[in-house]
Amino acid sequence: MQDIYPSRHAAAAEMRPRQDPVVHSTWTPDAPLTRAQTEQFDRDGYIVLENIFSEDEVAYLQRAAGTLLADPDALDAETIIAEPQSNEIRSIFEVHRQSDVIARLAADARLADVASFLLGDQVYIHQSRLNYKPGFKGKEFYWHSDFETWHVEDGMPRMRALSMSVLLAENTQHNGPLMLIPGSHRTYLTCVGETPDDHYLSSLKKQEYGVPDADSLAELAHKHGIVAPTGAPGTVVIFDCNMMHGSNGNITPFPRANAFMVYNAVSNRLEAPFGVEKPRPWFLADRGEPTAIEPAHGDLIERVAA
Repeated sequence: MQDIYPSRHAAAAEMRPRQDPVVHSTWTPDAPLTRAQTEQFDRDGYIVLENIFSEDEVAYLQRAAGTLLADPDALDAETIIAEPQSNEIRSIFEVHRQSDVIARLAADARLADVASFLLGDQVYIHQSRLNYKPGFKGKEFYWHSDFETWHVEDGMPRMRALSMSVLLAENTQHNGPLMLIPGSHRTYLTCVGETPDDHYLSSLKKQEYGVPDADSLAELAHKHGIVAPTGAPGTVVIFDCNMMHGSNGNITPFPRANAFMVYNAVSNRLEAPFGVEKPRPWFLADRGEPTAIEPAHGDLIERVAA
């Protein structure tokens, strides 16, 4: 397959125009988003949904996340990533296959229907994880475009995927919330540096390759600005796969946590990686035959308990 988004080949970074739509469906009154929300996602590359889960559902998700964090021995050890300078858990990957509660969340129609609408296709989970940023010790996530990594190291052909971050703790301006450069999703910023073998072993703790250069980041930030969506537990931040994003470290006593799902269009299934010989492992990228999500309706708690 022709590589229309080459990266990590040239000696200098390039800003290339996006060659894919952002919203792949035409808005109609029965869409799962309002016209204004759809237009904002197309323009800015992100939207925030509030109050779509009940207080009981949010508490149920928080308990499930707490159970996973408290008993890492019950999880696949490969899927657990620690902070770079401590044993604190940074991320648990492939969590929708290790927790019935998170599996139900990923399939929930309030999320999956939105993903299908924006991507114009049936969707499946490309990657899932729980992200923790513990108080005082939570390290930063440096600026990056997910698509650049998913394309180069996983083989995702086109920009037809998105991420949903379900906040499981209050995200404030102080405890290292997600930061976004709105509008950056329309520019594909290439990276410099040949990717080493098994890059994921270090990049999940601290990324050194597939990292944008400072001059290009500054240009994007000066042009578009930076936003940091905050919110109460249960808030959902949805952003395009090519959105430039990152987060600061957390030096407050207040931990940050979220459930993170990446929805990919079934028609955008992974090919061979475009920039490495060896693809990343199974828990970072679903390489099998995509299984389209069947959206689940009703209360999260009732559906799992049934």
